[in-house]
Amino acid sequence: MATALAVSRRAEQVAAAPGRPRSDQAHQAVLKATRELLLRHPSDEVRIEHIAARAGVGKATIYRHWPTRDALVQELLLNLAGPHIEIPDKGSTREEMRAAVLNPIRALTKTDFGPVLLAVLTQVASNPRLAEQFRATVVRARRNTIAEVIKRGILRGDLRADADADVATELLAGPVYFRFIFGGALNRDFADRVVDTVLEGFARKKGVRPRR
Repeated sequence: MATALAVSRRAEQVAAAPGRPRSDQAHQAVLKATRELLLRHPSDEVRIEHIAARAGVGKATIYRHWPTRDALVQELLLNLAGPHIEIPDKGSTREEMRAAVLNPIRALTKTDFGPVLLAVLTQVASNPRLAEQFRATVVRARRNTIAEVIKRGILRGDLRADADADVATELLAGPVYFRFIFGGALNRDFADRVVDTVLEGFARKKGVRPRR
């Protein structure tokens, strides 16, 4: 593995961008190297020394930014998922709920977040510390965003006042991850069906009704 992953520092070192702090350059180079290696090799075979070699930095540089490899992987996952987490106020509870379903679909199927997540999924499932870090980063960020969607829906009078944001997160995003792992179409029709189901459970009698 070490031979297969090792590359020369000169070939892999990223040239510093004008005006960009050297530490930030190294930080981004390490994240990029980690992503590339996880896309090509089993997660448990990718070690700090392999990442350092590909990024063109020393192991000490990596440990100055991240205390463990797990922490590095968690930041990578959050960076990949981040652009697909926020849901702006659209003035429509239904549209915001659709975004809550479509955002993880895009992240999992249109970016490297999906393949990288699959690469580390076994370790997430078997390593309680890694699982907790994943919940504290990616899951918490998505949960907080959906909580805002639920709050806005309640204020608009679309949702019941007792609508549970934690349950809503699991009902909106959970089916996406289930299908991503076990198979099934991930498209707009699926998103609409998920939203209809959640709205039917959370909508006020005279609020937003499921699409029919």
